Amino acid sequence: MKKQVVRFSVIGYGTVGSGVTEVFRKRKSELEKKAGVKLQLECVCELDGKKTREARRAKLKVISDYKRILDDEKIEIVIELIGGVTAAKDIVFEALEKGKHVITANKALLALYWDEIFKRAKKSGVYVFYEASVGGGIPVIQAIKNGLPANRIEAIYGIINGTTNYILSKMLEKKVTFQEALKNAQERGYAEANPAFDIGGMDSAQKLVILSRLSFLCSLDIRDISVEGIEDITHKDIEYAFEEFGYVTKLLGIAVRRGRALDIRVHPCLIPKGHQLAAVNNVYNAIYLKGDAVGSLMLYGRGAGKLPTASAVLSDLVSLSRNLRNENRPIHLDYGKKARIAGPDSIFSRYYIRFTTIDQPGVLAKIASVLGDNSISIASVIQKDYTSRNAVPIIIMTHEARESSMKKAIGALDRMSEIRKRSVCIRVLE
Repeated sequence: MKKQVVRFSVIGYGTVGSGVTEVFRKRKSELEKKAGVKLQLECVCELDGKKTREARRAKLKVISDYKRILDDEKIEIVIELIGGVTAAKDIVFEALEKGKHVITANKALLALYWDEIFKRAKKSGVYVFYEASVGGGIPVIQAIKNGLPANRIEAIYGIINGTTNYILSKMLEKKVTFQEALKNAQERGYAEANPAFDIGGMDSAQKLVILSRLSFLCSLDIRDISVEGIEDITHKDIEYAFEEFGYVTKLLGIAVRRGRALDIRVHPCLIPKGHQLAAVNNVYNAIYLKGDAVGSLMLYGRGAGKLPTASAVLSDLVSLSRNLRNENRPIHLDYGKKARIAGPDSIFSRYYIRFTTIDQPGVLAKIASVLGDNSISIASVIQKDYTSRNAVPIIIMTHEARESSMKKAIGALDRMSEIRKRSVCIRVLE
């Protein structure tokens, strides 16, 4: 006899947890039709007093000890939504060891402990679903797992952090400084009081680990990813790139096959303004994929927020419950093979470089000489207006050059006495 009821509990009643229960109660009958079973929310686990009171006002059963959920044999699915790593790791590991299926939105946990999580899941014969860990309401995990299995994924280009995308969008649109755009993002609730994790690129890196493991079926460490943030980019760089060269500035998570190696990194990029990714603004996310059979496609939508993320969590609940109803056994793919990471000698790009120099004859010639010594050819040069003879901006767009050569050249140039500030170097994605 097929299963008639699937019972689950939610651990964490913060923004996402409250969104999950809100949408679940509103759409319960529709979700049950799509799952093919009755869905029973047994309880919510929460420690915070204020959130507990909010959950009780919503007429939810609230407990404070998650172990009661793990010890309850009737509860089959644990939805972990507390965030962070330490406590979440303990909850997820214990749940898997007790034979509970797990749904999580925790990108940090997955990025750091993927191998351990899926090893436990395989041993216990249970599912782990994680659609909400990347892209908020965008169903990118389902697309890769279930929509593109016939494809060999060749490349991923992702705008996967709404905070940085909002800041860069406003710097171009409003011609405001980085600090002004960041303050605006904080006032609107799009950036944390301490935004370092977002603007430094680490949030994007964690999400890129998840997408890459799934797409390339490989083992990856967060330390494998070269990560650069947007802190050093000024609104002038964004304006120059757009007005002089026709490029839009975005923070991208990039993973590309280079022969047998994987080129994986997070950094700002200049994208031609006619490209689909260039039109993704404000807090929206987009993941641009290239498959050998399907070609190029892009998934676009809200990358965070209470209801979009709740949508992804409940999508997992329906898919997982459908599997339980049909008594489908989990298939755990082999992610054990360590990815070979492409080094800077195998990566080529065009580059936008802004130097801040003194106003003195021969400076441009010295810059050109160092670039030439490193086999870097100049495509165009622009010298902008300046207010101080000790701070003259010189913008250079290069032809395609080797990454390792560019790093060496920039290091040498920044040591020159004529260069007054650290140079800004942004890769161009054609």
